[in-house]
Amino acid sequence: MRRALWTLACCATSLLLSPLAFAQQSPADLFGPLFAEVQEGHLFPDGKTFADAVPKRSPDEILAAYRRLETHDAATLRAFVLANFSVPGINDSRPADLRAHIRSLWPSLVRQPHSVPAGSSALPMSAPYIVPGGRFRELYYWDSYFTMLGLKVDGQQPLVESMLADFTAMIERYGHIPNGTRTYYLSRSQPPFFALMLDLSSNRDPATAQRRLAALRREYDWWMKGAGCLDPTGACLRVVRMPDGTLLNRYWDDRETPRDESWAEDVATAKQDPSRDPATLYRQLRAGAESGWDYSSRWLVDSHRLASIRTTDIVPIDLNSLMFAMEKRIARGCAELRDARCATRFAQLSTRRRAAIDRYLWLPDQRRYADWDRIARSPTLRLSAATAYPLFVGAASQPQAAAVARAISEQLLAAGGLRTTTERTGQQWDAPNGWAPLQWIAIIGLDDYGETALARDIAHRWLATVTATYDETGKMLEKYDVEERRPGGGGEYPTQDGFGWTNGVTSALLDRYPELNP
Repeated sequence: MRRALWTLACCATSLLLSPLAFAQQSPADLFGPLFAEVQEGHLFPDGKTFADAVPKRSPDEILAAYRRLETHDAATLRAFVLANFSVPGINDSRPADLRAHIRSLWPSLVRQPHSVPAGSSALPMSAPYIVPGGRFRELYYWDSYFTMLGLKVDGQQPLVESMLADFTAMIERYGHIPNGTRTYYLSRSQPPFFALMLDLSSNRDPATAQRRLAALRREYDWWMKGAGCLDPTGACLRVVRMPDGTLLNRYWDDRETPRDESWAEDVATAKQDPSRDPATLYRQLRAGAESGWDYSSRWLVDSHRLASIRTTDIVPIDLNSLMFAMEKRIARGCAELRDARCATRFAQLSTRRRAAIDRYLWLPDQRRYADWDRIARSPTLRLSAATAYPLFVGAASQPQAAAVARAISEQLLAAGGLRTTTERTGQQWDAPNGWAPLQWIAIIGLDDYGETALARDIAHRWLATVTATYDETGKMLEKYDVEERRPGGGGEYPTQDGFGWTNGVTSALLDRYPELNP
């Protein structure tokens, strides 16, 4: 019916308009089937409302996105329209209505469980979930924690619970949570936020809690599996033995081939260094992808040469902070289930890990946390926003937190938020880029240790960047240039919009600091 009416409308218009008039196309001419569906569906009481709407991007881009919509129910269509048009009297007050815009985006990012065709790379899912947006058309691990922060404060708790159900089921099925829900992601994970995700649940059912704790312990075992195969260098899989015998973790990937999703790029990178074994290089690139920081000077010998990547030689402060958080939450969960032996074991593990973090990943002379180079057997000298992770998980002392606050303020704070690193390399996880998850981690960590003024200042600067970019482009982006307060750049692909974790952190920050609402 929509197609038929649209055809009639086109024919009638073509009879009435001169060739000159076509230079000024009406909304019906520009948006065709989308315009017809909105108007026939009475999405807005007054038909003139949508006719007067202002597109936030080119008609061709909007129509291409419209054709990709999987469902056309009223809620999905309305969310799509509000995300792509400034509609008079509804969302035309941007950027002042930023949070309302984010709420309107959630339905367009929801995906429902569906059967997987033979030969597809998609992994089966059991419950609805949120995708980041753009080229990221599947559920991603660490992205989802920051997305869920926004879902929780935006009244979408059922989606929080359904995503937890998906992650629990994946651990039960695969033994870990893969990087994303594709077969080509199964050989690696991402920063392990499942333990922290569980803090966002409102489900108090004892059976569910027991099942989730079992999944969390299984995930922990997966990360620690390498403890049983340590080689003479003191490393195996994702485990590294430190000089005092303590076990810490690193990023790894179980495969040593080019990544399926970036095959040509990895082959090209390998050709840049013919002296290096390609399989070793591919493993390093894959491990960098597991870190979530793909890519950053943190993993490079030469900051300006991706072919010098050596992710598996680095014991990262962020990963080990998250492992500490996992151990603490397993201990707490076991205590709640009256499993004293388990509670004691994991409490001891967390104490031991915190001591190792202090011994190897804290730089007393530079007053900050760092990564550890297991080959050089010393901390790396590169400062990154990962230095805030111990504060975020409660692993820092009060003096350490104060020192980190000063380092952040003096070296990482830019006009538009927190820089990822201090180095400009062209990699997307370096300066001048800032990322929503790292802003949240720093803000919460600093605030928890009483550094409230700096925490609020970072939030203010970051929200101003997101707002200014939204005001100019109408988009929520995956990363931003926090020095120039504009869309971020660098990396293997164009900056994506959507965008799950930016939406989530922005909503959560506006909920935490309502006075910063633009």
